[in-house]
Amino acid sequence: MLTTKKWMIQTTPDRTILDQLSSSLKVHPTIASLLMQRGITSYEAAEAFFNPKLSDCHDPFLMKNMLQASTLLHNTLLQQKKILLYGDYDVDGTTAVALMYSFLAKEGAHVDFYIPDRYSEGYGLSFQGIDYAIAQQIDLLITLDCGIKSVDKIAKAKAHGIEVIVCDHHEPGAQLPDAWILDPKQNDCAYPFKELTGCGVGYKLLSAFLQLTQRSQEELHPYLDLMALSIGADIVQVTGENRIFTYHGLQLFNTQTRPVFKMLLDLAKKSLPITLTDVVFTIAPRINAAGRLRSGKYAVEMMISPHPEEQQKLADAIHADNTDRRDIDQAMTKEALTMLENDPNFFHKKATVVYRENWHKGVVGIVASRLIERHFKPTIVLTYSNGKVTGSARTVNDFNLYQALAQCDDLLEQWGGHQHAAGLTLSLENLKPFMERFEAVVAASISDEDQYPIQKVDLKIRLSDLYGAQENRLQIPRFKRIIDRFEPFGPGNMKPTFLVEKVFSKELRILKDAHLKLSFLQADQDVILEGIGFNLAEKADLVAHGLPYDIVFTLENNAYNNRITLQANVKDIREHENLT
Repeated sequence: MLTTKKWMIQTTPDRTILDQLSSSLKVHPTIASLLMQRGITSYEAAEAFFNPKLSDCHDPFLMKNMLQASTLLHNTLLQQKKILLYGDYDVDGTTAVALMYSFLAKEGAHVDFYIPDRYSEGYGLSFQGIDYAIAQQIDLLITLDCGIKSVDKIAKAKAHGIEVIVCDHHEPGAQLPDAWILDPKQNDCAYPFKELTGCGVGYKLLSAFLQLTQRSQEELHPYLDLMALSIGADIVQVTGENRIFTYHGLQLFNTQTRPVFKMLLDLAKKSLPITLTDVVFTIAPRINAAGRLRSGKYAVEMMISPHPEEQQKLADAIHADNTDRRDIDQAMTKEALTMLENDPNFFHKKATVVYRENWHKGVVGIVASRLIERHFKPTIVLTYSNGKVTGSARTVNDFNLYQALAQCDDLLEQWGGHQHAAGLTLSLENLKPFMERFEAVVAASISDEDQYPIQKVDLKIRLSDLYGAQENRLQIPRFKRIIDRFEPFGPGNMKPTFLVEKVFSKELRILKDAHLKLSFLQADQDVILEGIGFNLAEKADLVAHGLPYDIVFTLENNAYNNRITLQANVKDIREHENLT
């Protein structure tokens, strides 16, 4: 059963500024409106948006502790001391390690890396990892995408004479570890852009090192594909510096493709050029699968290996892991949905918390997201591992998951994350009290607006707005070509969504019992637009009876039989209400 979405149409921009922007850029007012919604109100701002420059990135020394951290790194390299890179097992952590390891290895550093085991060690710094650093007589430990809450582990490292630099982007706790902390989310950190990934913070450390040693920032440019991968996979804002990094990282993906990424694309039967969306849904899941089913170290080894035979072997194994991961998460999702359907009280609850001791720890976060697609509530999926209950949490709309879990802190042994996603560990005896507490917290604080999925609409248009007066209806219009330059798309710069009211179906069919394939038009227009609505087959009756309906979609280029045509990717459909 499809969840009914609430349509939210963006407010109309100031007409005077709109007309000025449209005139100065020589674009249709709809394009100017889309730019204004993204905070772009001048020719200069539009130039920066369409042509992001790496030279516009912020000075890394604006970040708190950066001078001390980069100086420590520099001195460690000069003295040929031993460095250990410790990264989380997800895409952000493994790309951060791969990026920094590749750079430092070229510097001739004595560098090693460590990725914790998801099952025996869990998220973040572990005592096993610290013991490894001690045994290897490491001088400098650099954490990447973790460490901001690891007070006790870092204290042990320091007690054994190990210096520590923390490169993290998660919310700090009340107590900070004794280390040189690089995290733009620190309360007293003046760094202007707060949405860097863990990989991004590591990149900034290397940027500062290059500046400190009076070397060119261009030495880091070959690693921007790893930055783009971390940004896309971690679902952070694709604005500000992240947009700049991703824009140039995608150029690397498409023009100087890292051989191992080309291998993964080939295995997925995906050809170049690719977008950030392709990175998120094709490459990122395969990198993640290594950490979910075996170890994140395989992903790092794949990205840093100079040997094509080893790269191919690792790529094949990771691709197979991703196939296995899909099978596992589908089975777990089905089982979890059955549990919810059999719970007579579930309908009245404001949150979803499910637990089964034999579920695979590596895919609980994916299953949480799947459950939200069916039941739109803040969701936690838990399993049993190493004597503890552990799992992942995902949220809906703007409901702040981090704040909700903070109110359950006394029942949790370990937890961390941010507003939209988190991980947690607790004892089995605290499971029932936690489930009750979390439900109470959500029920008391979730707004009415956050209890329904929102379909955001950028603009209400007419189909004739898509084409200029003399444009060929069988070719991709200038309107769409300009929108393509809005790439890379992601949070903060999502692909524009359009609402067209009072349309009628011309053709209609169901594909694979799930997807809606149709073409539609407005009564007084000469534009017929083809569209596909994935998993919208349940809407077929709404569009099949010759009655008008309203439709929300994004625009895509559909390549078929050596032809590229304009196609609507349908997001939602509702009955047209004639209010006149």
